[in-house]
Parts: sequence; structure tokens; C-alpha cells
Amino acid sequence: MSAAKGGSGREGGRGLKVQVKTAGKRTLSSKLWLERQLNDPYVAQAKREGWRSRAVYKLIEMDERFHLLKPGQKIVDLGAAPGGWAQYAAKKVGAADGRGRVVGIDLLDIEAIPGVEFTVMDFNDADAPDRLKAMLGGRADAVVSDMAANATGHRQTDHLKIVALAELAIEFAREVLAPGGFFLAKVLQGGTESTLLANLKRDFSVVRHVKPKASRAGSAELYVLATGFRGGAEASSD
Repeated sequence: MSAAKGGSGREGGRGLKVQVKTAGKRTLSSKLWLERQLNDPYVAQAKREGWRSRAVYKLIEMDERFHLLKPGQKIVDLGAAPGGWAQYAAKKVGAADGRGRVVGIDLLDIEAIPGVEFTVMDFNDADAPDRLKAMLGGRADAVVSDMAANATGHRQTDHLKIVALAELAIEFAREVLAPGGFFLAKVLQGGTESTLLANLKRDFSVVRHVKPKASRAGSAELYVLATGFRGGAEASSD
């Protein structure tokens, strides 16, 4: 399925912007968030096409561009709620048919998805990596992460928090990936993401930043994509 390209994504072609009144206890920030949701063509398209979230179009675009997901792969989804990435990954790898496997983790519970196994847990917990490994039942072909810490509103602080999550995900990926596997994680532009790339280049053949079209306009959001994992030689015994 192709990602949204051009067009307003609104029904009827009227292109009318929905405005939300500040009412009751709704804060300005929640009002602005709701307006973005109501006027976002990717939100409307996700509802029409049955995806769990607009974020799925970021993964679809990156998958179509770099040919990441293939039938039979085992995928770990970090920060999986509400399930859009896991939903798409399960379709691509054939998880519902038993050809591949998708496991996910999040602090929030997620409605069941065919072929996907979730655990409700904080990825920062010391037991989380072992829980995911047990669910996976072997090496992974990919570790994908759309994790983000709660925003503080201070850009540098938010950047450092999301980079810390990405570093934790990289450490886990090194433990669980099979040779040739890939790693994909969300970061924010802020000056230290280049250090993250240098870290990944030690163990992956190709490392790059990707800015999907589905990322919101004006967002500092980036994704780091590392392909061709060179470690995990001991995986042959798994």
C-alpha cells in the first residue's frame, strides 16, 4: 500500500480547515493538538484504510524506499502503541499466517492484532529485554522504535531524552539482531544525533537519517536507519 502523496486527504474536496473552540478545561496545547488531528490528511487516510495511526505512513514510506520488510522476518517493535507499525509489519512479514513474527512493547495496552504479540511494560525496565527475547524465540531481523519520552516543551531536553531512548534501543538491537538485520528509530534534530550515527556505524554497513513526508510540517523528527548488521555471528546456534 502506498503512502499518502499530495492532496488534502479530506472528503468532498472542500479543503475546509476545522477549528476547535477552547471550552471547559481544554488547554491551549490540547486545542492545538486536536486541530492538528482533525485537519491532518494522514489521520483521515489512516481511518479510511483501517490503520491504527497516522504514523504507519512513515513506516510505509521508508519500507517502500529502502525495501526493509520481507515475508518470514521476525520484528521487534519498541513503543508499539497504538499498533500502526506492528499492524503494517505483520502484514508484510506474514505473521498472521505463521511465516514471520512481530512482538511489541509499550507502557500502554494495545488492542489485539492478528500475528502480533504484545507486552505492556516499560522498555526501561531491566527485565524488558529478556521478556522480548523470550517472546521472539530467537534472533530478530529488525528492531524498530517509534518511542518518544513525554515532551517537556524544552527542545534540547526533549532531544536528549529521545536520544537516550534510541541509545537504549541500539544496545538491545546489538543483543538480538541476526546478521544482516536492520535498526530503525525515531530521534529529534538537536546536535547529538550525529554521535548516534557514529555509534551505529561500528556495527552496520549503511547508516543514514531519513525524514519521511508523513512527519508533521515543522517537526524536528527524524529517523535513523541502520542496515546490514555485522554482529550477531553467534546467532547461528539460536
